[in-house]
Amino acid sequence: MSAPGFWDDQESAQAKVEELRKLNAVLKPLGELVQAADDLQALLELAEEMPPEEREALHGELATLERTIERRLSDLELQAKLSNPEDVCSAYVAIQAGEGGTDAADWAQMLLRMYQRWAERRGFETELLELSEGETAGIRNATLLIKGEYAYGYLKGETGVHRLIRISPFDSAGRRHTSFAAVDVTPDVGEELAIEVDFEKDVREDTYRASGAGGQHVNKTSSAIRLTHLPTGVVVQCQNERSQHKNRAAARKMLIAKLYQLEQEKREKEAAARRGAKSKIGFGGETVRNYVLHPEQFVKDTRTGLKTGNPQAVLDGELDRFLEAYLEWSMRQ
Repeated sequence: MSAPGFWDDQESAQAKVEELRKLNAVLKPLGELVQAADDLQALLELAEEMPPEEREALHGELATLERTIERRLSDLELQAKLSNPEDVCSAYVAIQAGEGGTDAADWAQMLLRMYQRWAERRGFETELLELSEGETAGIRNATLLIKGEYAYGYLKGETGVHRLIRISPFDSAGRRHTSFAAVDVTPDVGEELAIEVDFEKDVREDTYRASGAGGQHVNKTSSAIRLTHLPTGVVVQCQNERSQHKNRAAARKMLIAKLYQLEQEKREKEAAARRGAKSKIGFGGETVRNYVLHPEQFVKDTRTGLKTGNPQAVLDGELDRFLEAYLEWSMRQ
């Protein structure tokens, strides 16, 4: 990276910077763990040379080192569970309201907010690429890009149907309603994982005027892009930017991510069939998590069995327990 002319080819340079970032994501916690272990050994040797009455002063430093080692071991154990090449990638999170009318649209918006809050807690950047508002409230669908190391690895278990049970704020009779929304998580794959797509032959491009929140400055021209991959029927769209060129570039990246995911799912199903096992649940499949706000209050994952009695904290982005439980569960399958 320090070589002359490194930045002359911006695309190649950015790819190399991204490669370095991914390598450091693995090497940094390893290096810190080794350093903490060395410091601990030095502290123990120092304690052996000190009179017993003076060793008390080292307890604070010992406790700090122990916490550092435990934290770094936990980080490395989690990374070991995220060993697939795509796990380190950023993630596209697509949310689609299901059955339940206005309640479902509101539920889809609640899920969008939940993932945005989770990303904020992690220090990840987010970009709303596409959003279609509901007729009365909420959203019909949205696509969120979450940028950060291992964002996809953490979130891949969120794919599937999420169910909400509550007293509907849109029902004048105050009745209990059940709403559904589907979540689809795909990796924002880099050049080293990207698959070849013939955009001239296999992809139909449609342009349209953007709508929804923030649309006042983007919907004056047909800058929104919709791409349809003809061989598979996969459709993606982007309306976030004023520039048609930027929307096209973003949509193409989304399409590549979707097709990569399809290929991975195909391989997974074939491997599961050979084992005589059931493949993982996909977008629009069985319910993966229930969020109950009435009469009880809890969130329960249908795969891992993990349950918490504080649904509001989960909806505010406290997802890590569920994400880690899924990773543990998936390794046992």
